[in-house]
Order: sequence, then C-alpha cells, then structure tokens
Amino acid sequence: MPRRILILGASYGSLLSTKLLMAGHDVTLVCRRKTADLINSQGTEVRIKLRDEATHRSFHSRDLPGKVDAMPPEDVDVSRYDLVGLAMQEPQYNNHTIRVLMIKIAAARLPCLSIMNMPPLPYLDRIPALAKMDLREAYTNAGVWDRFEPGLMSLCSPDPQAFRPPDEGANVLHVGLPTNFKAATFADPAHNALLRELEADIDAVRVEGQDVPVKLKVFDSLFVPLAKWSMLLTGNYRCITPQAPRSIRDAVHGDLPLSRTIYEHVDAVARRLGADPSDQVPFEKYAKAAEGLLKPSSAARAVESGAPYIERVDLLLKLISHQLDMPDAEIDRTVEIVDRKLDERIIPG
Repeated sequence: MPRRILILGASYGSLLSTKLLMAGHDVTLVCRRKTADLINSQGTEVRIKLRDEATHRSFHSRDLPGKVDAMPPEDVDVSRYDLVGLAMQEPQYNNHTIRVLMIKIAAARLPCLSIMNMPPLPYLDRIPALAKMDLREAYTNAGVWDRFEPGLMSLCSPDPQAFRPPDEGANVLHVGLPTNFKAATFADPAHNALLRELEADIDAVRVEGQDVPVKLKVFDSLFVPLAKWSMLLTGNYRCITPQAPRSIRDAVHGDLPLSRTIYEHVDAVARRLGADPSDQVPFEKYAKAAEGLLKPSSAARAVESGAPYIERVDLLLKLISHQLDMPDAEIDRTVEIVDRKLDERIIPG
C-alpha cells in the first residue's frame, strides 16, 4: 500500500522524493506556485550515476511507480500524509506561509524527518546534554520549532551531494555524490516501523537488474546523523573565505593536517555529547570523497549570491563547544568569517 509523504522543499527534496517514487510511494512536494506548476505539468527529473556506469541516468517521475504532485504551502491538507520530510534550508522556515504550515504539521502530530544540515531544535532536545543548552541564537527564527514534540522529530544526515543545474528548469536535480541518507529513529515504535518499511522498499528497487544508489538507512543511535557536523565544519563552511568562495575539495585539501584537526575536534565534541566512535565517519573516508567535490558548498554559493541568511551549523557548533568548555580557535575563526561575509550583504560597504 503506497504511503503518502509530504516533503517541504522541491530542490534537494526531489532526490528523496524520487527514491520514494521508485519504491511505489506517493509524494507531495511543497514549493513556490511557479515551481509547483512546472512539476505538475512536467514532473521531476533526477540524474543519478549507477555503479560502474560512465554517465548519469535521468529518472523522470512520470515513469516511476509512485505519484508526485506539488503545491504551495497554503494549499496543503496535512491530514492526507503519513510522514513529513523537511528538506528546505533552515532560513526558509521563517517564511510566513511555511510557518503557518509548520503549525498545522505540529498540531497534527505527524512524524517529521528532517534532511536539513541544520538539525531542528526539537531533535537536539532529544539529546540530554544539548537539551540543557541555549542554542537558539544559531537559528533564523527558533520559534518555528517551539510547537514540535521532540519524539516526533528525527534527523536524516543529508550526505548525498546534489545541485540544480543553473541552465535548466527548477524540476531538474543532478546528483554529484550518491551516498546514503542516514536517519535516526523516532520515539514511537509505530513511526520507526514506517521508517524501516520505507528503508526496505527503497533498498529493493532495481533498474535493469542493477542496484540504485542513494538509500535510506535507519539507525537506532541519535548521533549517527551528527557525523555530518565534522564534514560541514571541515569543508562546507570553510568554502566561505574573505575573498571568493572555494570548492569543498580546496577547503579540505588546501591544508590537510589542519582539516584533520578540525574534523577530529568536532568528532570529539559529538563524543562528549554521547556519540560512539562507530557513529562517526573516519576522516580518511571523508577526505577521499572531498576530492570529487569540485564546487563551493551551497552555503558558500548562497553567501556569494547575496543571501542575508544561511544555515548556521558553524555557529551551532561554536555555541555547543563553548558550553562544553571545548572551544576551538578554527571553528571560532570560521564563524567570524561567515558573520563578516553576511554582514557585508546586510550593510553594503
């Protein structure tokens, strides 16, 4: 029986959507009306490279077993859905119509699976050491999350790298690094059964007898998705420089010993919070993957394009590390550079 999944965000969200559609489930993408009209008339296209193939394949939603539709937030009837995916950038949840939809989702007590880099505050409240900290400063509007029950919020590490090709439609997504979504469990066993059902259905998909990359993997540990923090602080946010943005590869490999030091410090912060080393990704594996990341991070591109707000996992880690008495000069320096670049956008020189 198809599940009904509501995904807020039609860009990165279309990757998870396509995997669900391939598994026979139905998806609604929440986006701007213009983008919704495009998706409803043409569908979505996600390009993924299968193992040992030289070129990407295009997967069109119209050819898949599940059904997709799209709509602006004000048109959503939350009673139709089994699960919500949160796939927008954290600052976008401050939009008025999105805030109103979020109030409805919280009131309906729908389980929410975030695939944001920035973990929602209710998820952090599930980790005892973080529940005691004041972390609201890192969020564009922390009040967005106040109505959500922590047990109904899970986090899925958005490890796959994907982007919208700049010269194509808003319904097209190109996957550059086809790694897995790593999800933590919910508090309710029934919601976890749903997650594992989706995990199994996605895993079973074959195309011409071949496995399709980008799986949903479910873990009992709340800390598995936090392994992304080390990657973000080592690579993504260090793409933002006082001058022009640089690629993730250059941010990581420009000074590999320094990158290792930053990465291992963030890992140590996570372990202080309760993570097990088995929850984490070795630096060598990340550094190898970064060799193929030849574009600046989405955060760096957003700053360069003039965005006044971006997801601030860098600031979140600074707040956490200082409250644990584990400050790090390189993290503080990164936060200072990002603050300065954002201030340049707000107060032109």
